[in-house]
Amino acid sequence: QVQLVESGGGLVQPGGSLRLSCAASGLPFSSSAMRWYRRAPGKERELVAGISSAGGSTNYADSVKGRFTISRDNAKNTVYLQMFSLKPEDTAVYYCNAQPVTYGINYWGKGTLVTVSS
Repeated sequence: QVQLVESGGGLVQPGGSLRLSCAASGLPFSSSAMRWYRRAPGKERELVAGISSAGGSTNYADSVKGRFTISRDNAKNTVYLQMFSLKPEDTAVYYCNAQPVTYGINYWGKGTLVTVSS
């Protein structure tokens, strides 16, 4: 059974920081590209950040470059999203996504809510 479990969401003030975690099981984590997506109310889902299986390549949405950092710990089967200088427009449900590099299926977590508000 494949499971992706996000954690770390919550309510923060503008300018604050938060670290999201995604614990994976039931999949070949070390050979899976990992991504963070988010969906704000009434908006389309968007790709926030991605990281290659070995962690050597990352990519970010323009809106979060310089503020968010994606990383992974293959020994712990966990991917992280460190967020700083948070803005109200970052408010969304954040989803963890896994794509095994040799198997064309995307797996999704249930999401964790991040609310940035005064």
